[in-house]
Amino acid sequence: MRTASEVVVIRTKVLEMSCEVSGPREGRPAILLHGWPDDVRTWDGILPALHAAGWRTIVPSLRGFGETRFRDVSIMRTGQLSAIGQDVMDLANAMELSDFAVVGHDWGARAAYIAASQLPQRVSHCVALSVGYGTNDPKQKLNLKQVKNYWYHWYMALDFGAALVQEERKSFTRFLWNTWSPGWRIGDDDFEATAKSFDNPDWADVVVHSYRHRWGLAPGAPEYESLERALRPAPHIFVPTLVLHGGADACNDPTTSEGRDDYFRARYQRIVLDGIGHFPQREAAGEVAGALTRFLSATG
Repeated sequence: MRTASEVVVIRTKVLEMSCEVSGPREGRPAILLHGWPDDVRTWDGILPALHAAGWRTIVPSLRGFGETRFRDVSIMRTGQLSAIGQDVMDLANAMELSDFAVVGHDWGARAAYIAASQLPQRVSHCVALSVGYGTNDPKQKLNLKQVKNYWYHWYMALDFGAALVQEERKSFTRFLWNTWSPGWRIGDDDFEATAKSFDNPDWADVVVHSYRHRWGLAPGAPEYESLERALRPAPHIFVPTLVLHGGADACNDPTTSEGRDDYFRARYQRIVLDGIGHFPQREAAGEVAGALTRFLSATG
């Protein structure tokens, strides 16, 4: 079910950030962050439950997606994770949010972790889907199953991979969706509704740079170096955190979110959803919405 929303453009330091805002006007704010390759439509099945629970939802298009645009042609089209995390903090600052929740999937989960780690006095709850914390380090040790899952990361380091992202973005992303959620297929209409966001003129540059930078194969933008240092090694998180991970996720195997408890200094919960792939919010919207609203209703 698609929820009626107001589209607003929020100006941050580097972006004109397109956001869909909906829910009760006086509700508590929650920022919901989509992943790659996805867009704001990923949360359509979740929003009604959040609104009914009293949350005002802010759903931005990340840099390089949808109608979000860089403010100047001279700004580096970096997709490094620190930049995406900084975008979330800049958005909260621009909207003058002093107390808000962050909910993220895939890239959005990594950005949510960053915001929670850097703004513990302002982020009330952190919810991450399909990504374990502390998994951004290019020196991390991967088991062979996860090495196989991450083939597309390193393929983008090649000119062939960059060309695929640029020239065959829809067929490439559809292939990944089908691979990552082996027991589920997105309908053609739903996929096309989301894939429109990949027509953003900066999408390919941001995507390729994101994966090259993640493995130390491309330099980052200098303005994020201070935040990069703050995130190495991954800092503790002092915000109540929930992790939801599909048990059949063929992008990030559920083992990648195991054993992360020591990173968290507040309430921490991890739920594995049996038979669900990489897109829990799409594949099991009711189950995810229930877990979200229960977690967000609790404090401490």
